[in-house]
Amino acid sequence: MRLTTRMKIFLVAISTFLFAMVAINARATYGAKISVDEPQYLLSALSLIEDGDLDISDELEERRYWTYHPLKLNQQTIDLNEDGQRISPHDPLLPLLLAIPMGIGGWVAAKVALAIIASLTAAATVWVAIRRFQVSENIAAIIVGLCFASPPMTAYSTQIYPEMPAAFFLVLGIGLVTSNLDRTKLLLLSIVVTALPWLSVKYVPVAAMLVLYSGVKHWKREKKDLLLFGAVLVISGLVYLLVHKRIYGGWTVYASGDHFVNGEFEVVGRNPNFFARTRRLSGLLFDSGFGLVAWAPFYFALIPSFVALVKWRVKNWPVLWLTTATGWSVATWVALTMHGWWWPGRQLVVVLPAAIIAITLLAEKQKIWRWFICTSALSAIAGWMWLAIESQTGNRTLVVDFEETAYPIYRLIRAIFPNFRDFGTKSTLLNTLWIAVSLLAILPFFRNQKLKRPLSPQVEEETDSLSES
Repeated sequence: MRLTTRMKIFLVAISTFLFAMVAINARATYGAKISVDEPQYLLSALSLIEDGDLDISDELEERRYWTYHPLKLNQQTIDLNEDGQRISPHDPLLPLLLAIPMGIGGWVAAKVALAIIASLTAAATVWVAIRRFQVSENIAAIIVGLCFASPPMTAYSTQIYPEMPAAFFLVLGIGLVTSNLDRTKLLLLSIVVTALPWLSVKYVPVAAMLVLYSGVKHWKREKKDLLLFGAVLVISGLVYLLVHKRIYGGWTVYASGDHFVNGEFEVVGRNPNFFARTRRLSGLLFDSGFGLVAWAPFYFALIPSFVALVKWRVKNWPVLWLTTATGWSVATWVALTMHGWWWPGRQLVVVLPAAIIAITLLAEKQKIWRWFICTSALSAIAGWMWLAIESQTGNRTLVVDFEETAYPIYRLIRAIFPNFRDFGTKSTLLNTLWIAVSLLAILPFFRNQKLKRPLSPQVEEETDSLSES
């Protein structure tokens, strides 16, 4: 039986959900299934469904977090008025999305809801890869399915952070800005662009890049509609600022946090050394503990895939470059740290659907890369399942000591990759080595070889018409 496109997309969604469920009962820390920032989102969701507001002072006092975090909780908040009002320093859209599941089934239902969002994100990524970037259906389904079953995508399919919903809105945005925009699609794009900051202020640059790309791409044909779109976004931005000033006491949610009493913009760092942070450009990829490649080796194909986008003149390639580079820049220079009390890759999840589409294109066009991506993805999936089981049997956790996992392939990789928390001579040399290996991997793209010809304007027009159907 020949599978239809919809059936292939559905299978990717189902596989993403099932692999996410493997870790639903894993412990974040010793003694707690949910920890660090996660309880803050759940308490806010509970307050929304029960009280209709974001004040979690009563939930904190009553220890409503005890069922999933039976430990002392870092409350993260300060009293905002004489009544002791406390509002978690996290943007409210994720709690709003989780409010009904939290009210119905508690933390388990909240995690299931996130897994469903991950499934939708995977399905949307396959659709965009096929319709907007002309990837063959089988390759798109296989590669995207494997990538979403691998960390960090599968990790954030059940860990309670805004990363996966943000990735969902990003891939929807990519699908919209690469289509023939009309007023309905501009309305949808305005919703997508507005939603990203309400998930977290750190997503503002990525949202802005979607706006910039749509403006440049469609200005000649859609001037009036784009001006209206811009006006809507200006109003949306003003509403965002005013609501935050009214509820949180500052321009961002960090104004209500106990870590930022000297100023909400301390979230970037009190005395940030942006020059030193530049080494995160490679660290986010190659760090032995928090790099993408250590846990999912197929991300080594990321640099070659983005070089190939330009070399092969892939249709709509700039939007993949711009969004990924923007998200990577925020994780490099704006984020307080590359390492933290969370699963590796957190700051990059929002733009990884764009990176996965680029990797999928590389897998389709070059067989050697296809085999490498598929094989290493299977290793990544096995490693995540290994750690998820360890984290449910008392041996490991997903936050405290995940780097001590007994998974043999990760232990091998860890030994040959640099440790950016101890950036001495050894790590400097290893980092230089892996950068050099990456450069060697892109050399074949600059040989005088006959590459696959880009689609002709006529075929592109016909494909766009199919995409709109």
